[in-house]
This record gives sequence, structure tokens and C-alpha cells, in this order.
Amino acid sequence: MTTLTIALEKVAFLPPTRVTDDTSVLTLKNLVLEPLLRWDRGFARPALLASWSATDGGRVWTFKVREGARFHDGRPFVAGDAVAFVDAIRESVDTFGMKWSYARYLRDAVVSAPDDSTLVVTNPEPFADILDIFCEFYPCRLTEADEPLLGTGPYRVTAYAPNARAELARLSGAGPERIVALCEPKAEARLAMLRGGGADAALNLERVEGPLAFSPDIAWSRSANTLSVMFYLNCSQGVFRSAEARLAANLAVDKDRLIRDVFDGLAIPAATIVSPFHLGMGRARVAPIPHDPDRARALLDRAGGPGTLTLRTPTHMPERSPAISAFVAESLANVGFTVQTDLVLDRPDYARQIGAKRIGDLAIFDSSPQSTFRVLDDKITSRHKAVWWQGYDDARAEALIATANAAVPDADRERAYARCLERLNEDPPWLYLLHPVEVLGMRPGLGGLSIDCKGTLVIGG
Repeated sequence: MTTLTIALEKVAFLPPTRVTDDTSVLTLKNLVLEPLLRWDRGFARPALLASWSATDGGRVWTFKVREGARFHDGRPFVAGDAVAFVDAIRESVDTFGMKWSYARYLRDAVVSAPDDSTLVVTNPEPFADILDIFCEFYPCRLTEADEPLLGTGPYRVTAYAPNARAELARLSGAGPERIVALCEPKAEARLAMLRGGGADAALNLERVEGPLAFSPDIAWSRSANTLSVMFYLNCSQGVFRSAEARLAANLAVDKDRLIRDVFDGLAIPAATIVSPFHLGMGRARVAPIPHDPDRARALLDRAGGPGTLTLRTPTHMPERSPAISAFVAESLANVGFTVQTDLVLDRPDYARQIGAKRIGDLAIFDSSPQSTFRVLDDKITSRHKAVWWQGYDDARAEALIATANAAVPDADRERAYARCLERLNEDPPWLYLLHPVEVLGMRPGLGGLSIDCKGTLVIGG
């Protein structure tokens, strides 16, 4: 194929130090840029950094830059570029203007480049989780237009109109010679473009209004996503200080019916704080907490009774938040709670309120990091009491997290994180709900395209 035209919800290249889980943005990002390391179902694989080794019990990590790695203008990628990127991202903020956790992760680390091909990270404690962090770092250089379009990936940007159109030309690897990305915010319109011949492929078609008919006039690709849709539970005050009440809330919600009625079947139930694709889940012996309202009522009686709850929800992010929240409110009412719903219209302010621990008794949110370490470190452990931590404090979980953080070999890390995930299934800090299924539609006969568990378009492979 000479030219591939894709319809995306967004066409945007964010500032290089802004990490995002937006499917459209990630699709373009992965075509044009490369990460330091590539995330592969919880494990790090070579990318811009071709190899690595650990010494001093995991306190010193030495990485080698891939030979021949070059930016699109021909300038070699060197280890100093990685150091500069790490330094910049330590000071970066997220979409809502809130400081990323990278400064905390890297607070005690010294990142240096003894030569152009060598990157060294030295930390006073074992730091195997640097591999997870580097999977999220995509170095690039700014053009004269101050846009992050000079990457090292297979495609170079040749034309770009933000939130309208981007044109990419292939410089290396297999795939179409040219990709045209068209911005269409409405899923129904993206589907119409595909049917009308205005696009060869369209992403995020799961967001159409009503059930999506998987008709044979379109080729389909689907994948469950690493994103976790959940409710934070207020573990600091109120009824959910009780482990029994938190478990009762999970038992009260019929996740299968939620997925059927609200998501038209396009989701899978969640069992713990991360998705089936995260590090540790391959070994963890966990299953989604079953729907058992009778047991939920019994647990609540032992915890002192259900009482009144304030449930907080935005209008979007997660998708379908009001409908999910209404379903959960009804489920909690069915086991005896009186539920008051607080709808927040300003989504960025909602995120800031959650970060400031203003969650009422429970608040819908999503958890997007693909690193098990990051989810635990940002949201679960009481050691740091980080921005997204909501008061959960369990001695057994803390000990397991500490062991996992100190593990260095991949097999040891996987086993240690699996034990963390098992414990958090037994004693849930959140109300676990689901992982959405994302949908790609393609012109029939168009081969070589799919989406991965991050919702990102994959060409070949």
C-alpha cells in the first residue's frame, strides 16, 4: 500500500515531556518517536536503548544506545539526549497541570552519560523499576515551529495541522510509504468515513452511541485495554476505612451486567488494581470478585451497617462515567446504602479534587499507567502518601510492595508483584470494575493492521 488514511479522535503531538494514555496521541507518537525501552506486557524490551545490565545489587544500571539510532534530520541519538530528556521530564506536569511522579521516582538517582553510547543510572537503593519508567520516555527534538516532530521512529512528519491532519512519510521498516491521519472527534463520523471510503481505518469505534454492529462490510480488530476503570474508596474516613466494607462494595456490583448493559459487552471485568497485561498478572492467582449481594450485606452488618455515601463522578474520563456511576449507585443501594451523587462538570478540576483527597466516600476514576510499580507507588502504598493515594494502609500489602520494589531479576520481580496483586484482590482498596475493549475498523482486504492492549495502532508484526 502506498498511502494509508486513518481516522483518529485526535490528531496531536503533545509536548515531549507529557505522558499520556490517549489512544490517538499514542498511535501517532509510536509511529514518529521511539521510547527508551519498549513495554511488552509488563516487561522491558530493547528500543532506543539496545541492552542493559545491573550491578551492585540493582543500584547501578548501565544501558547501551542502539547503534545507528538517528533523528529524522540525520543527527545521531546519543546518551546525552536521554539525560537531557530525563532532566526535563522530572520538572514536567500532566494534562491537568499537576506534577508528575517522575521527580519522586528519580529523586535520588544520578543519570549520566560517560560517553555517547552509554547511559548510567545510579541509585542508593535497588532500582529495577527504572526499566518500567524508561518505557514511558520518548525522546525527541523540537523543530523550529517548536513542535516535537523530530523523532527516531519509522515515520517522519511532513505536514501537521493540530486537531485536523498529519501526514507522515516512512523512513525505515515495513509499512505504507505514507500515512495520512485525519481528526474526527465523533466515533459515528469516523465509522461513516470508513464506510464511505474517506478512511482506510478508524480507531476507537467502541465509542459510538449505542451498540456497535460488527457488520461484515468492515474488518474488525479488538483488544482489551490496560486501562482500569474503578472507583477510589475513601480509606481515611467513613465506612470504607473498614476492609469488610470495601470488600462488600465490590461484592455488591454485578460487573458482568455492568459490562453488558453499559458497555454493550465491550469490556472485561477487573480483578485487582491492574489489567491482565501488567507485570505480575501472569503469575497472580486472582479472579474478579464475584457478585454476591447477600455476602455484601453480611459484611456490612459486621462493619457497623451501610449508612449514607457520597458518590462523586465527572461527565467523562472515564468514558460513560454518569452511566457507570448510576449503575454503581443502584448496586450499592441494593445492599442497603443511601447514595447521594455529586456530578462535577469541570473534568480538570475534578482530577485536582481527587488529588487533594476530596473524593467523598467513593469517586470514579481511571488508572492508566502500564507499570505495576507506578500504580502501587502512586496510588496504593502509604509509604509516600502520593497524590492519588486515598488512605489505604495495610501492613501486609506494604511488606509485599517493599519486597517487589527491591527485586531485580525479571522472574523475581514478576513473582513479587504477583503477590502484591493477590493481596489487593483479597483486601481491595478500590471498587474494581472493568478494562474497556477498544475497537479498530478497517477496509475489507486491508491486511497488516491491528491494535494492541494499549489501544495503539500496530502496522505489521
